[in-house]
Amino acid sequence: MLHKLMLEIFIQTFFLYFIVIDPLGNTPLFLIVTQNMETKQKIKTALSATIIATIILLFFALLGSYVLNYLNISFPAFTIGGGLILLLISMEMLFDKRQQRKEGDIDLNSDNVSVFPLATPLIAGPAAITSVIVSVSDIGNNFTNQTVGMLSLVLVLFLTFIIFFIASKFSKIINKKIISVFSRVIAIILVGLSIQYILDGIKTFIA
Repeated sequence: MLHKLMLEIFIQTFFLYFIVIDPLGNTPLFLIVTQNMETKQKIKTALSATIIATIILLFFALLGSYVLNYLNISFPAFTIGGGLILLLISMEMLFDKRQQRKEGDIDLNSDNVSVFPLATPLIAGPAAITSVIVSVSDIGNNFTNQTVGMLSLVLVLFLTFIIFFIASKFSKIINKKIISVFSRVIAIILVGLSIQYILDGIKTFIA
């Protein structure tokens, strides 16, 4: 029974983090930011960006609830707010607006693109930070379950680096149309997750 619960937590959090971090959707943006770099420099940048993003997200996973308490923000309010943010993002993904907005926000003149805009806000963006805080709070105080959730987060970020690594090696064959179709499919699932966040927040508030 315990193993089943841990597997459910792992699958749920992994799927959520993969959607909100969106490594596939960020791949074309990664290639745009690093277009003037050699392959080795692209890989180095990808590694640096994912490590920094991992530190940022783990920080909010460990201390996010304390930050909320310090600011007197209730968990239901944050959950509903997070759900609304995810809903807006899913709408952007469905109508292919998120990619356009991200491309418009890219700063090609940044001195260190691995920090900005790659690590944040492309990888560890508002949706990812919100999802991490809500997910950790939802899992509860069980150390084992929290560890499983953290492992799924780290795995998604590791996969993000692997995808960027592959893109660096084979940048000429990346098909943006396939990525766009995949983004629309996961956007539909993200709509359901965002609505569930909102409903859970309302339920907790009323209870």
